[in-house]
Amino acid sequence: MGIAQEFKEFLNEYKVVGLAVAFIMGAAVTDLVKSLVNNIIMPAVTFFLPAGEWQAATFELGPVAFGWGAFLAALINFLIIALVVFGIAKVVLKEEKVAKK
Repeated sequence: MGIAQEFKEFLNEYKVVGLAVAFIMGAAVTDLVKSLVNNIIMPAVTFFLPAGEWQAATFELGPVAFGWGAFLAALINFLIIALVVFGIAKVVLKEEKVAKK
């Protein structure tokens, strides 16, 4: 057995190609979700913040400044990504259950 054959078996056994595709798709979806949040959702949030600087919004308590605007953006990104992953997993798992019966 040659090194090329061992490498091919390694790729197949650990599903490296599928993992690489999933990683690339995840990066693309992350960019898409960030664009959705920054360009569609957050402009609605700017209605509640003066001058529309929602990502730079801070709350100062003495010498400490809490960047709640950046945290809010990260939280909304996380929630949207989690919802999309949940939806995809629900569809995929449902198809697996149907195929087993």
